[in-house]
Amino acid sequence: MVDRRAFLTGSIAVLAAGCRSSRQDIVVGSKNFTEQLILGELFAQVLEQSCQTPVQRRFYLAGTYICQQAILAGRIDVYPEYTGTALAAVLKQNAAGSDEQVYEEVKREYRNKFQLDVMPPLGFNNTFAMVMRGDDARRLGISKLSQLAPDAPTMRLGVGYEFLERQDGYKGLARAYDLKFADAPRVMDLGLLYRALQNRSVDIVAGSNTDGLIAALGLVVLEDDRHYFPPYDAVPIVRPELLVRYPTARPVFDGLAGRITADDMRRMNYAVDGKHQDASVIVRDFLRQPGLAK
Repeated sequence: MVDRRAFLTGSIAVLAAGCRSSRQDIVVGSKNFTEQLILGELFAQVLEQSCQTPVQRRFYLAGTYICQQAILAGRIDVYPEYTGTALAAVLKQNAAGSDEQVYEEVKREYRNKFQLDVMPPLGFNNTFAMVMRGDDARRLGISKLSQLAPDAPTMRLGVGYEFLERQDGYKGLARAYDLKFADAPRVMDLGLLYRALQNRSVDIVAGSNTDGLIAALGLVVLEDDRHYFPPYDAVPIVRPELLVRYPTARPVFDGLAGRITADDMRRMNYAVDGKHQDASVIVRDFLRQPGLAK
């Protein structure tokens, strides 16, 4: 991995001098959960600082489909996405292969089908995570998804709407692990999953690997030992028009490549979800680290 201190070194000075355009605003979008809010805010702050132009924030755009439609329609210029989601939910393809193979497939297909640029991965894989209360997992002796089937009929599952519908979601998972839960999955806003788990409204949820509340609440992620879930590397999806209007914006996204670790993301997610801190402040502090954008 490239030394963190090298992040954006040299490029920021060029960006500050040259990243200008006749268009007044850049528009950054995001989906409707904490990590997307943080990544959207990070994109916005770096572009504001580097391009010296106003950046509009259109966050909480429901989900993948809404963000995809917004960027295709030109209502937003960039938003954070995940490679496995792009391949399975948008391109409707089996998201199989290594991280690099999935990324290259998404990059090629987004350019060919949508005329969108998929920039280099940010550095962490936010795969789906099937999460249980720690005391229940220990009592039942469950640490892997392959061990869940005998107890699943006594459990209530909580999911976000997309997980219920998407190709790499609930139906395929149930087939892969022969899971039959007590009743139909309970669909809820992603921000309510861990509250529902904590108050015992559900017994297992489809969360995300970088959710900050997992460790804070003493929850357990079950190992995907049959490798059902594909790679979900976080990437910026960008309209090429943005890179044309601001020719030196590309180094901003290139400079972000590999800069955010899963631990970084968990800490920032927990700062917002667990400590109720402002996302813009969290991002600003992150960017103040030695070698990061000023």
